[in-house]
Amino acid sequence: MASEEFPGWHGTTIIGVRKGGEVVIAGDGQVSLGQTVIKGTARKVRRLSPGGHDVVSGFAGSTADAFTLLERLEKKLEATPGQLARASVELAKDWRTDKYLQKLEAMLIVSDGTELFVITGAGDVLEPEHDVTAIGSGGNFALAAGRALMGTKKSAEEVAREAMAIASDICVYTNGNLTVETIKA
Repeated sequence: MASEEFPGWHGTTIIGVRKGGEVVIAGDGQVSLGQTVIKGTARKVRRLSPGGHDVVSGFAGSTADAFTLLERLEKKLEATPGQLARASVELAKDWRTDKYLQKLEAMLIVSDGTELFVITGAGDVLEPEHDVTAIGSGGNFALAAGRALMGTKKSAEEVAREAMAIASDICVYTNGNLTVETIKA
């Protein structure tokens, strides 16, 4: 199959919500190849505990690439225990400048319960202005829904779950099979 004919992998919506002293990261389970759902139960949200400091992460993009980045993040966190911002910036710098890492196609949302960041291959470490961030194919739908729900009395988990439900109703590359991790400040 010629490379221009390859339909490409699609899927994943990840949302991060910071509210009420906790952060929730939720991700759907769908992985698609073209118009075909390959898997509906993928787990794209993980808890890491380098050096005894918990960090929750979610990824969108290539799974192998995301795992490579998560391993690098763990090493950065082991070198700078409890300093998520510093470890995230160091990862983003490596990702931007290392010829091998530059080819990786993924994005990460990470949180230690206090800080919430999106890390990109462009060298960005972004903190959301409105305590909600989302990535992936349905990310914009989840982000819009999450921001609209932030003014309600709903908890961080309720906001994340409802925003993901809305995104899965709109985005054909997102399903309602969620993995949800909560981390408190």
